[in-house]
Amino acid sequence: MDGEQVKAWEALCVEEQPPACVAACPLHVDFRGMAEKIAAGDFVGAFALYARVVPLPAILAHVCDHPCETACRRAEAGGALRIAALERACVEEAYAVLKRAPQRLRRPKSVAIVGVGLAGLTAAHDLAMKGHAVTVFEADATALERLRHFDPAILPPSAIEADLGGLVSLGVEIRCRSRIVGGDGPLGLDRLAENHDAVLLAPGRGRTPAFAPTVALGPDGRVVAAAGSGATSHPKIFAAHVRMSEADPVGGDFADYSPIGSAHDGRRAANTIDRFLQGASLTAARGDEGGHASCLYVEVSAHPPVAPIDPADPAHGYDHAEAIAEAARCFPCRCRECVKACEYLARHGGYPKRYVREIWNNDGIVMGNRKANRMIDGCTLCGLCAEICPNDLSMGEVCLDARRSMVRRGKMPASHHDFALREFAFYRSAEATLARNEPGFAASEVVFFPGCQLAGSDPDAVVAIWSHLRARISGGVGLLLDCCGAPAHWAGRVDLVEEARAAFETEWRRMGRPAVVTACASCLKMLRELHPDVPAESLWTRLAAIGLPEAPPVVSPPLSIHDPCTARHDHATQAAVRAIAAARGLEVRELDGADRTTCCGYGGLSVYADPETADRIVERRIGQSEDDYLAWCAMCRDTFARHGKRTAHLLDFVFPKSDGDDPAGRPDPGLSARRDARLRLKARLLREAWGETVSDDEPIMAIQVPEDVRLDMERKLILVEDVTRTIAEAEASGRRLKDPASGRLIAAHRAGEVTYWVAYEPEGDGFVLRRAWSHRMRVEAKP
Repeated sequence: MDGEQVKAWEALCVEEQPPACVAACPLHVDFRGMAEKIAAGDFVGAFALYARVVPLPAILAHVCDHPCETACRRAEAGGALRIAALERACVEEAYAVLKRAPQRLRRPKSVAIVGVGLAGLTAAHDLAMKGHAVTVFEADATALERLRHFDPAILPPSAIEADLGGLVSLGVEIRCRSRIVGGDGPLGLDRLAENHDAVLLAPGRGRTPAFAPTVALGPDGRVVAAAGSGATSHPKIFAAHVRMSEADPVGGDFADYSPIGSAHDGRRAANTIDRFLQGASLTAARGDEGGHASCLYVEVSAHPPVAPIDPADPAHGYDHAEAIAEAARCFPCRCRECVKACEYLARHGGYPKRYVREIWNNDGIVMGNRKANRMIDGCTLCGLCAEICPNDLSMGEVCLDARRSMVRRGKMPASHHDFALREFAFYRSAEATLARNEPGFAASEVVFFPGCQLAGSDPDAVVAIWSHLRARISGGVGLLLDCCGAPAHWAGRVDLVEEARAAFETEWRRMGRPAVVTACASCLKMLRELHPDVPAESLWTRLAAIGLPEAPPVVSPPLSIHDPCTARHDHATQAAVRAIAAARGLEVRELDGADRTTCCGYGGLSVYADPETADRIVERRIGQSEDDYLAWCAMCRDTFARHGKRTAHLLDFVFPKSDGDDPAGRPDPGLSARRDARLRLKARLLREAWGETVSDDEPIMAIQVPEDVRLDMERKLILVEDVTRTIAEAEASGRRLKDPASGRLIAAHRAGEVTYWVAYEPEGDGFVLRRAWSHRMRVEAKP
């Protein structure tokens, strides 16, 4: 797989993008995680998430200006979450419970910080957490002097003392009444830089200490510092970002003051100094710092509006129960729209970006267990994920690329697609294919290409369609029984796809380069992709154009229509199908709409590689409505019928078979019967259309297969042909065992890479099959 393409796929998935509230917060507090924990009553766990990124949790929980609330997506459905109030409730419940972080091991680096505001103390906290020795110098008599002017009802003094105590426990030394000025005096900036490995200037808002001549000052008296890093004219001295508003908190004006912004300034400065002390770049990879917009997609319309919870005591804030109720209003914000819609994506417990990584890693394994093989081969390649994804990411493209890579390097598990490819080989074999112009014509104006599945599922319909096309279309309507190559394409077998393409091209040219009309949506898609020069058209659009055959009025209950996934964007065919249904008097109800249709479980050969997931896909689809279903794909119809869903094919109403027929009650013919029907269809056409003497092949011996055994064989992908040959060989060679308890005969026969076992017993002139199973083990004798 191409690494750059893999990165491009990963970039399309937004699931790992932060929620809007987290992105807007300058410190990126994980409030989505906090809300989930608060809603579950885990206030200690929520506070742990908060304190992990908030350096002064008690202070900021009370004074934070909460830009997160402005960004909250819940505002679009009832009102923004009251995040600030929830953080305060969380801190008040859990601050004393959660143990503070122990003092960190020291590195041989020391940092001096000038200023004990929120920026300076945040920097002190972060640098101490990284192990640096930190000393903070403050001109005032007490630390955080300006914050102490907040109304105590808003910011209790106890919150300030609690956070200052936390800093001291980290080993931070705070020296008050220590005014630092420029020069080399005892409290001079030169002396400070000489005695420390780095110095941070964070004097706070509205202060312009005399730091010259140690560092350069601008015309306004402020320290001149690089915008990206805070570096000053002195190589060891850095300045925290100074916000332009100059309202003085001492006078009580906090209207334009951003406490969380100041904390971010300190964090950014601490990051710069830590990089400096390590000799790293001061500016590289810093794009995610600070608040920003999020590109996380959230389907807000899926959530009903819920109004915010008002606390009974606004001055005190939320109590325990109120906080839980308010936190429960959080969605929480996630995308995963494709995962919600797809059983395959849901089964593996993640989301596309993670799956792309796993598939890429799986592809790169040289030796060892490839754990993502089933994930790669279990996708139906239906395209629903790309239809839903806001960035059009298609897991089908990823999985198909991985399959081709596995095949190319000989790493594809044989068991995943072996049966499907043997079926593909059968439908392309000389005994099953047929390519003829209409009798009496040397070339064809149109050729009918029914596809593998319809020819095996309902051969009578194939004959009826061809007859109708011949009656309505002049110039000759040929018939081409073959496979479009879809199974090989889904299996990642580029070589087999090319063989099918070349064979079709040869026959198409031989028949006079006709327009191709196909009854199969998958065939139409493959023909258009592999043969862009071939005029290919759906049977349904052609029928809508030439008219339907005469038929008695339809008596049917309302039907919910299922569209095949391979026709997802074929709007012309979708419209023709619905017009034909209406013309036959059917009342059709939509499920999700044609463009949001799901796979029946057969697409991508999922049914062979991961039958459990394929079953879930089918059960989810047929459970969407209690109506009988209407399908216009033979495989979709048969799959639903196999799972017990009453499903009719639209052809049942276009070419009704007899009065009193129950189209929706037609059972799935099964694998063996579908094969047999394909062979009998060819023989019938040769006899009836071209007058050739052809006899239907009779079975080599009479084998009775009880219905429960047949269904078990279907699940195990064992054909009646396989067990018949096994019994015939056993009877001819005498190589069989007899179970003394049951009296049944047991025999085995190896065909290719599969060994078939049967348990059977004689009855009359034939045999009754009691059980069949198979495996791929090969027992080799020692030399």
